Amino acid sequence: MVDSTLVQVGKNLSEAMKILEDGQGELETGTERRRFSRTSIPGPLQGDGQDVTTILHLVHNLIHEEEEKEDKSRQHRMQNVGEQGHMALLGHSLAAYISVSDKERLRKLTTRILSDTTLWLCRLFRYENGSAYFHEDNRDGLVKVCRLVINARYEEYASEGYSVLISKQPVIYQSASCRPGLGQHLCSQLGLPLSSLCTVPCNTIFGSQHQMDVALLDKLIREDIEAGKLPLLLIANAGTPAAGHTDKLGRLRDLCDQYNMWLHVEGVNLATLALAQVTSAIMAATRSDSMTLTPGQWLGLPAVSAVTLYRHEDPALSLAAGLTSSQPVEKLRALPLWLSLQYLGHNGIVQKIKHATALSQQLLQKLKSLASIKTSDVLETEISLVEALTMVEDELSSPVVLFKFSQEMSAGSSGGSVEGYCTGEKEVIDAFNRWLGEQLAQLVPTSGVDVVELEDEGTCVRFSPLQTAAVLGTQQEDVEELAEKLTELVPVMSSTMCLRQDFKEETHQHSASLIYIEELSWPGLGAVRYEPQDEGLDESRRKQELGKINTELLKKLQDLDTDIVFSTGPEFGTEEDCIFVGMVTEDVDVPELVDTIAALGRDIEESGRLLENMTEVVRKGIQEAELQLQKANEEKLMEEGMLRQLPLVGSVLNWFSPVQSSIKGRTFNLAAGSLDSSEVTYTTKAQAGRPSMQDTSTSSLKRFPGQRLFRRSGASSDSFSETSSVGQADEIAREESTTVSSPVHPPSSPPAPEEDLHTAGDVSPERIQESSEQVHTQVETVEASEERQPDGPEVEQSGR
Repeated sequence: MVDSTLVQVGKNLSEAMKILEDGQGELETGTERRRFSRTSIPGPLQGDGQDVTTILHLVHNLIHEEEEKEDKSRQHRMQNVGEQGHMALLGHSLAAYISVSDKERLRKLTTRILSDTTLWLCRLFRYENGSAYFHEDNRDGLVKVCRLVINARYEEYASEGYSVLISKQPVIYQSASCRPGLGQHLCSQLGLPLSSLCTVPCNTIFGSQHQMDVALLDKLIREDIEAGKLPLLLIANAGTPAAGHTDKLGRLRDLCDQYNMWLHVEGVNLATLALAQVTSAIMAATRSDSMTLTPGQWLGLPAVSAVTLYRHEDPALSLAAGLTSSQPVEKLRALPLWLSLQYLGHNGIVQKIKHATALSQQLLQKLKSLASIKTSDVLETEISLVEALTMVEDELSSPVVLFKFSQEMSAGSSGGSVEGYCTGEKEVIDAFNRWLGEQLAQLVPTSGVDVVELEDEGTCVRFSPLQTAAVLGTQQEDVEELAEKLTELVPVMSSTMCLRQDFKEETHQHSASLIYIEELSWPGLGAVRYEPQDEGLDESRRKQELGKINTELLKKLQDLDTDIVFSTGPEFGTEEDCIFVGMVTEDVDVPELVDTIAALGRDIEESGRLLENMTEVVRKGIQEAELQLQKANEEKLMEEGMLRQLPLVGSVLNWFSPVQSSIKGRTFNLAAGSLDSSEVTYTTKAQAGRPSMQDTSTSSLKRFPGQRLFRRSGASSDSFSETSSVGQADEIAREESTTVSSPVHPPSSPPAPEEDLHTAGDVSPERIQESSEQVHTQVETVEASEERQPDGPEVEQSGR
């Protein structure tokens, strides 16, 4: 019978995983979700405790709380925890349960688990007669191996310690393509000086740019021996961390045998040792003294430890180095992997690795079949627009695909030129490839592509399914989608690259208003800054005005109906108050785009300047208007007489003898600050000279229905010819100078108090419209009281 506690552990784990993985749980809405969000703040421990379900829901909300704060459109890469993943998680729970068993039973159980797992891994990865060390940090196995080699090469190290290293300083050799910081970590953990670390350069003339230079390594070893040093260990790569290239392991093995050195191999390509057909370059790794494997990453097993397989005959030295332990609890690290390997079986493990390598070959074939792509049979594949950098040795079996956008300088374009774009070209290409990798990762998140920086090739996009496919659940459909998105993005990048120089030249033609910003790290058409033309401003005021105008200009550009993206640039960019133009298609009319930016900027600047100049004008105009209203009121009193001002008597007199007023209305011109007659306004039933504000702000962007902005005429079937940008700019200038006025009529009430006059004199530019509306409302109210007459046919004649 199965232990009831084990059954309960598995049941609890299943229920916990169901709660944590259920993104549509009942506690994700309303006040309950907000309550859990508040409990994410550290607070006192609950006195009576909480049930398991409540705690698990709290954990779920803590996991997904940050996702809610971020952009909803952004897709997150989440690990695909399948059945084998549940087995790995169950292993952690069982390890805690087994650890409370009695010592004898625990010893037998851990020995069985450790021996089984070691045997299976050695047979899977063709490493005969090997031992295994399971560790959480994938660098820890190499540290323990180094201690083993030091104990083996320095016989008195166990008793004398580091003093024995003085006679012959140990030297550890690593490739320049190794993981960053690996050698420094070894030296710090072993207590060795950094002079004990020797970094071997990679090939510079023949072979891959990421393979260790064997001839130079031989020379360095001989020099160290002549200097009285002891060559101790060599770290080789079966798949470099960045490019996935494999060192010449066969030659390195012979070199280590010659100088009695320990050979350690690590890398993602070691996973292919489980396949039926293995390349000779990878097969040579089975002759190494030790290798580090990461099966959890290759098989999609969460929280599974890494494994270092090694060969050594002295168990005492292995125990002294920490590769073996007498503590049974430490041996339980292998339990999650022990369960997962049994669940998958040999065929399941091989199938996952084979699936990952097939995805790499599928993408490589797609890259070769894309239009405008050429490949060669040399060591590195050369492509005109997407350049594959893999396949150094055994080309058809590499599990890592590296590609990049590479615009040919000799390529012609329909709308631009690249002759003047040689300066900083590499930095621009790197920026474009960085954008390409980010876009592909966002558009196809299950593909697992990422961006890598290489010393010689620059920025590249990497597809390494052995590291991501099992975790993300990548399938062939994802690779197909990745190739489709790449086909869509490459023409846009190519056209943008060609039009960058045109954009720069067109911007220089507007040197009085637009300043071109040389930002090589921006993946787009370019960056500009609108400079205000008012030379009477001091430095601080000018900087403030500069930021205000460009901020408003960016907002207006973002509101346009166009496919072009306008932004503030990189998050950590050095340039401020700039407008960055993103990727564009080949049919974009660059002159019209630049003219529109300049016209909108000029519109914003002149509108702001008009508001500033109107402050004093409006203040004086309002004062004059109130004086005129007061004078008109006095004239009205003189015409009507005192009797008509009495409430009852005035109504009777107005009924029998209506008064024909001779007082005429007035309009207040906000721009000029003057009062004019309103006779024309009421004759034509409209205010002359008052254009639509919406038409003024968009006069430069008029187009036919369905027409896209900034498209050249005849560029595509759905594009339309647009009006001249110069004409649009002139139209903006003409419409901005149009007079904006408000009607003002003489009141029948007494003038405003003295304090109201002072208030009117302090009108700010932001309240100009409000002030004009207030004056208009006041006058209309006065006019309404003036026209209160008895009912009769004569009322309409006494209005004005």
